[in-house]
Amino acid sequence: MEWLKRTAGIWSRGLAVGLFVVLVSYLGLLEAAEQWGFNALFQLRGPQQPQAPVVIISIDEDSFDELNLAWPFPRALHGQLLDILSQARPAAVGFDIVFAEPSSRGDDDDVALAAAIGRAGNVILGAAITDVQGNPVQGVAQSKTDLNPPLKILRKQAAGYGFVNPMPDDDAFIRSIQLKRTFDNDAIANKELLSFDLSLYQLAARAGIAVAPSDRTWFLINYRGGPRTFETVPYYRVLYGEVPPETFADKIVLVGATSPILHDVFPAPFAPQGDMPGVEIHANVLETLIQGIPISRARWSAIAVMVVAMALLAVWATNRLRPLQALAVVLVLAGSYAAAAFGLFVKGRLWVDIVSVPGALGLGYGTAVLENFMREQREKRRLSRFFSPAVLTEIIQHRDDRALGTARRRITVLFSDIRGFTTMSEKLSPEQVVEILKEYLTELTEVVFRHGGVVDKYVGDCIMALYNVPFDRPEHAAEAVRTALEFQKKTHEISERWKAKLGVEIKNGVGINTGDAVVGTMGSQQRLEYTAIGDTVNLAARLESITKDFKSPVIIGEGTYQDVKGQFRTRYLGEVTVKGKEIPVKIYGVIETGEADVRRDTRVAVEATLMISDGDVTVPAMITDLSISGLAVHELTRRFEIGQVVRLHLTPLGVEEHVGLNGRVIWSVEEKAGFRFFDVESSAEATLRDIVVRQGEQLPSGKTHGNKEGV
Repeated sequence: MEWLKRTAGIWSRGLAVGLFVVLVSYLGLLEAAEQWGFNALFQLRGPQQPQAPVVIISIDEDSFDELNLAWPFPRALHGQLLDILSQARPAAVGFDIVFAEPSSRGDDDDVALAAAIGRAGNVILGAAITDVQGNPVQGVAQSKTDLNPPLKILRKQAAGYGFVNPMPDDDAFIRSIQLKRTFDNDAIANKELLSFDLSLYQLAARAGIAVAPSDRTWFLINYRGGPRTFETVPYYRVLYGEVPPETFADKIVLVGATSPILHDVFPAPFAPQGDMPGVEIHANVLETLIQGIPISRARWSAIAVMVVAMALLAVWATNRLRPLQALAVVLVLAGSYAAAAFGLFVKGRLWVDIVSVPGALGLGYGTAVLENFMREQREKRRLSRFFSPAVLTEIIQHRDDRALGTARRRITVLFSDIRGFTTMSEKLSPEQVVEILKEYLTELTEVVFRHGGVVDKYVGDCIMALYNVPFDRPEHAAEAVRTALEFQKKTHEISERWKAKLGVEIKNGVGINTGDAVVGTMGSQQRLEYTAIGDTVNLAARLESITKDFKSPVIIGEGTYQDVKGQFRTRYLGEVTVKGKEIPVKIYGVIETGEADVRRDTRVAVEATLMISDGDVTVPAMITDLSISGLAVHELTRRFEIGQVVRLHLTPLGVEEHVGLNGRVIWSVEEKAGFRFFDVESSAEATLRDIVVRQGEQLPSGKTHGNKEGV
């Protein structure tokens, strides 16, 4: 039940999409596309060899040229054709020509044809159905369907007659055939009239041609191919005796026009350009009837169920998978359905809708993607003030709130604020303070995001950031320390700009602590915030507040120190007591920029003068400690950038000559800096070793500055 509640929205959206497609299909709005799909199925299947014994005698361009006659041909000429055919003993002859009006050549012309029809005894004639539009009655259009049968003299001699009119769809394509209709006129009163094709089918069956039983009144034509798929003989060649009699023996012979100038051509699945002769359509109808292979269309109710099912699947997949994965699923489902539809068409002669079902898949996918996109944009706007773009993207991809749920976990908390902010604010206008804070908080927030942190909140000039949330980050403590060290650099850059502009100096203090806390979305029913609570958070805030007292811009707690030990240069500061706690906690100051800047050689205090030159300016400094690989200084009167190369001139007490060394700045914090030596000459290296050894011996045991953490 819980699963159903969680996914109810997905199923309701899928159901809505499916029902929408069903409604559109029911209203016929997809029928044109489905008919196009019907044509495409034939094209994919390709032409097939006809099996029914049908031969076409075509009234084509060559016949007009050879006979040198205008249309209509003399009906006596048709009688000659029938006499020639009768010698071959065909099973049935069908004239796809309507003889509804007396011949323009006189009654003898009609009598000659009637006599030939009678002699043949197996001729089916064509009749035409016409729709007559009458004058409107009380604003309502009047129409009448009329039948134009063959002349009475002809139909009395014929074995039968039937209507030859095809059944065009809205796009003029001939895809189906009607086999029976009821008329009421002088020729036939309240009687069911058979189609031309059904009449030929029945006559052929009586003549001994094996036919499949059929009781249909309508069906979809199973086309064998395009024009000239059936055996075709020109009209003139039969008259000239150029065709062997066995060509027509025991076969159904159709006589009809194939010349485009007679306008008896139509669009069909294998002739989309509209060049399918009507007589060839009749041949395909006879093939379908005789072989018993009509195309059936799948029930609309079955298609409707399939549409809804596919829409549900598409919406579910799109909400449970990534967009590209969901698209792959939708494409596989659509492809599988299309393949199954093609298989059913070829093997089972079943036409299933091939637009509505893939359409439901596509619409389900598209609406779900659009809905997810809109939801993600709302979520991004809500959460962007807490998380970096990378973390935000990962949260959105989870598609639920589990990533933001409240849970206890080990985290690193960072607090940072501007030292002396209140004093600075009193010297500036509120607008200037806001402008400074905007720049300061923007740049420091970018630093937090860059190092994988989450901005919990801003409190005035204070930033609270969390690490190892909402997803696991194994190096979270180190990332927080790197954030703090970059804070110092960024704050100095901002301070230089505002000092030049307003004369104010900005300094930053950072407190960091690592430990367990409760993290997640908390608050009231009216407003929720993503935050953390617990002693770990309280201690981090306390450490930030004492950075000024210990003259250390970055102070970390014992938990953080244990996680980053050996990666950064630290200094033990002592112990502090947190409000509400009886046991003091150890704290450390961070004074280096990263693990790559650590000197691991033994360092000693040394009394010496030091001058630092960058080529343009030379400044003095006090040496904090010295090793054979570098030194640290304090009380600098100017700042050096990390990576900058300088020349160091060191003159220890008791040494007559100074030692010249090449140095590179490896860390720089306020008035302090560290330098690493490079390209040290052998004489200078020997002097350094002598100084380190001599000064080390003078110190009490255990008081050297070197240690295993490389401090």
